[in-house]
Amino acid sequence: MANIRPLRRPAAAPAARGGAPRRPAPVLNAPARDYTYDGTFEGLLTVLFTIYDSKAAPNSIQPEAAVQGGLFAAPAPTETNEALAARVWEGLLNTMDPEARTRLYHVFLSEDADREMLIFRYVDLALRSNQDIAENYANADVRRVQRLAQMMFREKHRMEAFVRFEKTQDELYHATIEPDMDVLPLIAAHFTKRYADQRWLIYDRRRHYGLYYDLTRTDVVQFEAGANRKTTDISATVLDEREPLFRLLWQSYFDHVNIPERKNLKLHRRHMPLRYWKYLSEKQPREQRFVPIDNKRPPGEANLRLEKE
Repeated sequence: MANIRPLRRPAAAPAARGGAPRRPAPVLNAPARDYTYDGTFEGLLTVLFTIYDSKAAPNSIQPEAAVQGGLFAAPAPTETNEALAARVWEGLLNTMDPEARTRLYHVFLSEDADREMLIFRYVDLALRSNQDIAENYANADVRRVQRLAQMMFREKHRMEAFVRFEKTQDELYHATIEPDMDVLPLIAAHFTKRYADQRWLIYDRRRHYGLYYDLTRTDVVQFEAGANRKTTDISATVLDEREPLFRLLWQSYFDHVNIPERKNLKLHRRHMPLRYWKYLSEKQPREQRFVPIDNKRPPGEANLRLEKE
């Protein structure tokens, strides 16, 4: 069984504010705190609101599931408030353009160990600067945000290129992935548009959730705790009986377009890193060698081959 909920994304960026003077950022002069939140992006935005509302800078910001409190300080839990989160997300456009704001969401999805404090420092720098900080690469936090956003873009692009589906008996196309970063929210639109005429499920084995498209909309799917999370492949008993043929044909196509004389493994691994090969049908061991059917050859060619043999 699986729990399904609608896929949620940050709200669309409203038009940038025009010329209105910006209020100065509050001075964070209250005693610093260790904040905790529920691990969602909305929860982190609520923490940002709480920081400036209480004027208490963070010593740390940690998901509740991974709290590492100090020796003498008790963490301050922050309950997620979607209305406040939306207010913060919209308010960020007062200090940065939509592209820079999107980078912060990508930093969150990167799962970098310092992502919460990095996002806070970036936002705080933007609030206290009179100029756009997006290209202030003299600042280490700006460089780090840009670097993580670039890494996220590459991971998203590769997942869109390297995901391979298997068809089940009930006409569901299934794929299992294990990316370094949480890319599912970013690739949902691509697969929804590209495969709009078929039901599909992309499951992230590392994060234990997936995307399910039912021909009308794409939802987030979370399996119950008792589900088997160790296997990367669905059982062969539920695959469409033609699936092995589809894999063989794909492997044969790959073999036939390959040019051995132009092999460049170093370049090949740069464009298709080794860690992605487990998703690719063309990189799996060949179960049988592909042999062209003689009666599909041009007239006389089959007989000529037999004479040579």
